[in-house]
Amino acid sequence: MRKRETPLLLSVLAAVLLASLSLQASAKDLKMSDVKTKFAANLALWYGGKKAPMLEKIEKAHADGFDAIEFWQYGKEDLPAIAAKCKELDMTVVQFTAWGKSITSGENIDEFEAGIKDALKAAKILGAKKMTVVGHKWTKGLSEEEQVANYTAAMKRVAPLCEEAGVMIIIEPFNPINHGHNLLNGSQLAVEICREVDSPMIKINWDFYHMQLTEGALITYLERGIDQVGYLQLADTPGRHEPGTGELNYKAILKAAYDLGYRGYVGVECRPKDTEKKAVQRLLKNAY
Repeated sequence: MRKRETPLLLSVLAAVLLASLSLQASAKDLKMSDVKTKFAANLALWYGGKKAPMLEKIEKAHADGFDAIEFWQYGKEDLPAIAAKCKELDMTVVQFTAWGKSITSGENIDEFEAGIKDALKAAKILGAKKMTVVGHKWTKGLSEEEQVANYTAAMKRVAPLCEEAGVMIIIEPFNPINHGHNLLNGSQLAVEICREVDSPMIKINWDFYHMQLTEGALITYLERGIDQVGYLQLADTPGRHEPGTGELNYKAILKAAYDLGYRGYVGVECRPKDTEKKAVQRLLKNAY
């Protein structure tokens, strides 16, 4: 009887051991170095969002493995303190939002130019080489063609300033589902504008979240517009949470970007669905 039980007991022990090893493997935390894609934490949406102290958020991002950050409007921030904290932790400010007021009417291009000059000073303090510009809210009473002409003229006005400073403006299209009525939705019109401006310092903040809600076919449109990509951002849909929470196959999307030659940071402009630590792990499991 004991001889019959021994193989069964060994089999059970082996199964338990394999299950334990499998559990340990699945519980192992991934690190940023385990994937090819480089990520920048968006501090407007992570680590307490707008209400939390910026320096505290930078420290938390560093603790979670990020070596780069991005944030939105800079006007109320202590820029020297941010720069000092990032230097202390060997982190990079990849980009920030430099301008949000609409310029599609063509009536405030002088104001826009002054705003970009101020933002370039902020970029120098932060050591940032890119800054986002939106400002494409729809102007009633003007045709699309007139608004495109105004927006393009504004970009041509500031392009020499950015070229001299070595700081790139990345214009960010939105989507018509949850971002109101704007001129730029999806990639196609933004690509046309950037090609018309024809400056190495006027490119696109290519946010896959907005692109998915506007046009889909993410890899196809990325291939068509890769020459005008200045920066990539991501969030899954629906929900605008981290990859792995929605419908998008970010392993394939980020691999496509890598294969097309993109080596810059990807801004994680999404709202963590659970805790930030869980969001980081989900992000890395769905990254390339």
